[in-house]
Amino acid sequence: MAVYWGEKRYHSLDYYLKNTYGSKLYKLSLNGGMSCPNRDGTCGTRGCIFCSQGGSGDFAESPSETIREQIEHGKSKVAAKYRGGSYIAYFQAYTNTYAPVDYLRKIFTEAIMHPDIRILSVATRPDCLGEDILNLLHELNQIKPVWIELGLQTIHEDTASYIRRGYDLPVFEHALKRLRQLGIPVIVHTILGLPGEDIKQNLETMHYLNEHHIQGIKLQLLHVLKYTDLADDYLTGRFSVYSMEEYFEVLSSCICNLSPDIVIHRLTGDGPKDLLIAPTWSTNKRHVLNQMQSWFKIHDIWQGKEL
Repeated sequence: MAVYWGEKRYHSLDYYLKNTYGSKLYKLSLNGGMSCPNRDGTCGTRGCIFCSQGGSGDFAESPSETIREQIEHGKSKVAAKYRGGSYIAYFQAYTNTYAPVDYLRKIFTEAIMHPDIRILSVATRPDCLGEDILNLLHELNQIKPVWIELGLQTIHEDTASYIRRGYDLPVFEHALKRLRQLGIPVIVHTILGLPGEDIKQNLETMHYLNEHHIQGIKLQLLHVLKYTDLADDYLTGRFSVYSMEEYFEVLSSCICNLSPDIVIHRLTGDGPKDLLIAPTWSTNKRHVLNQMQSWFKIHDIWQGKEL
């Protein structure tokens, strides 16, 4: 029997927020001015193969502003379309626990103590969560909810090596275990359409995450961006990207095989239009999401269907 979350056939972030916090919360993308161990030579210098020079923070605010200034600037930009007064402070660009703990305490506290911020969400790598940082996150989680977003992308080591992820799967498992011991929700980033992976491998990643009891997931369509090594491979014909229908097929299989308890934070993703090489159909986000919802209804897709 299908389970419906409001009007949708999957456990959406909007549904979770409205039922947990009483309203939609708008996410403000912040920039703590950090780098990444995959860029500064610690474990690499060229970043993950798909990552833009903005470190996945192309839509984040400027690090030249204070955190409070970034929050206010972000609020002003969405004022015309969001009438609510509650927000998620999302540290998005690069690796947001890759700094001394005293600096992290300063910027995270500045964000979490803002009266309009309800949740602190921090995107990072599992190899950048030392015990001092975990203790800080635990302290902050006593003030307001803290979410940690971990970039896993795939469980398959061959693919992880190709995309230059820079850490092995046991590193992810250790970080996940510690965060769960501290009661901190974990949202995992995955990418669908990585070169060399098919539906079978995507589903193996979904089943693995079900077994490891994560709280949220981002299902990201692979984007090919300018000035990345992935773009070089794409332009020389080493792989192809999904058509919209192909992506819906893969995405539907993943959704059907995800535990209904897992909140889906993203179903496709945004690539900056000035950087995007492919797939170009993804630029019309509203059209894609409308087509996606129609596809789910026509094909009777709902989260957990195959479990």
